[in-house]
Parts: sequence; structure tokens; C-alpha cells
Amino acid sequence: MRLVPLVLKERIIEPEGERPKNGNFTPAVYEVLSCENKTRPYLTGAVLLAVDVGAVGVAFAAAVALRYSFGSGLNFSTYWELSPLLLLFSIFYAGAKLYSGTMFPPPEELRRLTYATSAVFLTLAVFALLTQTGMRYSRGVFFLAWGLALVAVPLARAAIRALYVSRPWWGRGVLILGAGYTCAHLVRTLQENPQLGLKPIALLDDDPVKQKRELHGVPVVGACALAPKLARRLRLSYAAVAMPGVSRARLVELLGQHGWPFRRTLLIPDLFGFSSLWVTSRDLGGILGLELREQLLLPIPMLVKRTLDLVLALVGGLFILPLLGLIALAIKLDSRGPVFYRSERMGRDGHRFVALKFRSMRGDGEALLRELLQRDPEKRKEYEQYHKLTSDPRVTPVGRLLRAWSLDELPQLWNVLKGDMSLVGPRAYLERERPDMGEKSNLILKVRPGITGLWQVSGRNERTFGERVDMDVYYARNWSVWLDFWILARTATAVLQGKGAY
Repeated sequence: MRLVPLVLKERIIEPEGERPKNGNFTPAVYEVLSCENKTRPYLTGAVLLAVDVGAVGVAFAAAVALRYSFGSGLNFSTYWELSPLLLLFSIFYAGAKLYSGTMFPPPEELRRLTYATSAVFLTLAVFALLTQTGMRYSRGVFFLAWGLALVAVPLARAAIRALYVSRPWWGRGVLILGAGYTCAHLVRTLQENPQLGLKPIALLDDDPVKQKRELHGVPVVGACALAPKLARRLRLSYAAVAMPGVSRARLVELLGQHGWPFRRTLLIPDLFGFSSLWVTSRDLGGILGLELREQLLLPIPMLVKRTLDLVLALVGGLFILPLLGLIALAIKLDSRGPVFYRSERMGRDGHRFVALKFRSMRGDGEALLRELLQRDPEKRKEYEQYHKLTSDPRVTPVGRLLRAWSLDELPQLWNVLKGDMSLVGPRAYLERERPDMGEKSNLILKVRPGITGLWQVSGRNERTFGERVDMDVYYARNWSVWLDFWILARTATAVLQGKGAY
């Protein structure tokens, strides 16, 4: 997403006494390039509020309709009287900071929505119990509405975000102090993830060499001393400081002199590659500390994840048994060879295990691959970069269909039940791929590989091998049950789209 092109807007005349002391600007006249800040965080919050209330209302209506369909003789008007209570949800969501104009990462938003929605229903249950008004309403409707709301609200938010995230008014404008490597990485990340709601408007840096240029379409308009002026002129209340190389004394001075107009200031340290999703700030007697936890190396998170794997794999496996039989029959009719393909992979702690998949290739696939890579330099280059081929001659007609819908992965539910794999996790790597993983393999192999994972919902095979490894490292460092739920939900969308599958 590229911001609106910039135009020379006006000259800002600074009194002689307000000139910066650092000498970056010797004249008293500053030419400032600025793009109009069209973001409207309050409008963004209002849209989300309306969507949340509507989704909860639909969940209640669906629960009543389903209960009524069983012939319970419910009175719809009785439940209509509860409609003013929908505002209670918006109050709890506001308390969870879900209307600030800036968005949380999807797993964190899902966690906050789940807790806030459950808190409202528990509050209503306690109120009904204490006042004895619950006798008028069906407990089945109550629990059904609770479950439906937990699903409906996140889905409604995802739909409205996909619809409006590219609109100029969506989100909140941010002024960034710094124009170096860290800033460039921040700008690119915010532009590639507009769902976060932070839109870079302008950059400031005291280095004259960096001024009057652009980083990913965002201009460096002058020195940091212009921050208060731009905050007022562009109605910006959010700033980010991406200058990890400055000293502590300079950073304190910078925030004290130029950070006062902003209600929120985000400090970006040069800690790329570290855990970021569930980092906790700690006050150590006036010293700021960041607590990083390797979630999947802790006993309780490991137990929770394993329990979810067993429950979901058992329930899901029972539902898809007829589908598994049809796929097996189609494979036998399509080509000669076994139904299943067995491949030795690296599991947790480097343990070797045999991963099961429905066979999607010819039986002589490996020999055919070696021959193809030897005679075709372009194919060899593609395979070295992606470890995949877009037009792989080894794949059978039925296998191509299975791969497009990721149905060839279904037998790995057996690997999940055995404990070799997880439903969600890093890719199950081959032994010959370990040298290409480098030192990152040490962390990735601490975690059970998954049937699906972060890279599979972020472009699938269109991602390079290096990008997939980086995503697996991110997953291992930032795991939570909410991240797993989000990936599972995104997996369904990615499979239906079929993008990047071959």
C-alpha cells in the first residue's frame, strides 16, 4: 500500500529563538513536505463498534431461532426486550481497548474478544441468578448465543477490516522519528500489514543527509524539532521512535523536547527476530525490562497444546473418515502404486519419524526429479530457492487436485495422535534441508512440526525457503493457543482460495 503522493504545502516560519540547537537547520525558514492525514481513528472505532453490536445481535437472534426450531414455543418478544443489553458488549470491548483506532495482532485481538465476550455473558448470568429474571429465558439460548458470539464477532471484524482497511480514513496516522534501517523496516512492515491500523504519514531525522528523501513512499520532511508543529498541523496523536542507535541521554532528551504533543509514543528497539507477540514489560526498580518467554518450552503451554491436538484430531478424524476412503479409491484408480506416501522427517529435538501423506506423485518421483534438475537449469534454480516446483512433472492428475486443496496432508492426523506432529507448527523438514536452515534449526526443532503453520497461511509455496524458515522461527517464539486458533481459521481460507498450492 503506497501513501498519497506528497506536494509542497507551505513554509513554516520559526522565530529566531526556536531554531534547533543542533545546527541541522541554519535558516529560520523550513520547507515542509507533508501529505494530508486522512485517517480518522474515531470513525474506525465507530465502524467496529457497529459491527460488534450487529454480530452479537445476529448471534442472539440465531440462537433464539435455532432453539425455536426445536419446538420449544419461545416468545421472540421476550428476547427482544434484551436488545439494550447489546451496548454492554461495546462497553466491555472498549475496556479491552478494541476501539482505539489501532489494531492488535490477530491472535491478541482474538484473545481480548474472547475474554471480553465471555465476561459479558458471565455478568449477565450472575445478574439473572441474583435477580431471578433468568427464569424467563432459556439457558440453551444463552449458551448457544455465547458460543455463536465467540465466532461471529471475530469473523465480522475480519470481514469489515478486509472491506475498509485500504480506505484512507481507516486506522490512525503515525509520525516516525528516525529514517535509518530500523525505520525503513518499520514503514515497510506497517504498509504490508495495514490491518494493524498504523499508517506512516511522515518521517523526521536530524541527519541532513537523510532529509528530503523517501522511505517506501513516506517522506523525510525535516529534523525532529518539527514534531510538535507536524503533530498540530496534521492532527497526529501517535508517534513512533525508530532510532535504536541513539544514546539513552539523547533519547530521553528527544522525548522530553519533542514527544510531549503525542498521547502515545511507540519505542522501536533493534530487536528484530526476538519474541514479539507476548513480550511483557517489567519494572525493575525504575529499570525497564522486557521479559521473553519461550512458550512452547514451558510445561503448561506444552500440555495445553497437546490436549488440543488430541481432541481436535480425534473429533476431526471421525468426521472425515468417509472422505479419506474416497480419496484412497481415487488414488488407486488414477495411478499404480501405494495409497500413502511415507517420508522420513525431522521432528521435535531432531527425532526422525515417518510422516504420512496421500501419494500425489508417481512412484519414480525422486529419480525423475534428479534427472529434471540436471537437464533444466531454470528448474534447478527454482527448486533451490523454493524447494518446490510450480509445474512438477512428478505429480499425478489426482495428486494435483489433492495438493490444491491440501487434502494430501490429511493422513498426518495419525502422526498427530502418535505425538510425532501437531495440528499447527513449523514445517516438517527433511534431513537434507537442515544445512539450508542454518542455526535457526536449533529453535525450530524444539517444537513439534505441524500439519499447517504460519507459512502455509501466508502465501504457501509462493514463499521462498528462507522466508518459510523465518516464519517458523516466529511461530516457535510467539506461540499461544490464540495464535493456533488464528492459524487454523486462516488455513480454511487459504485452502479454499488455493493460492500458492502446487
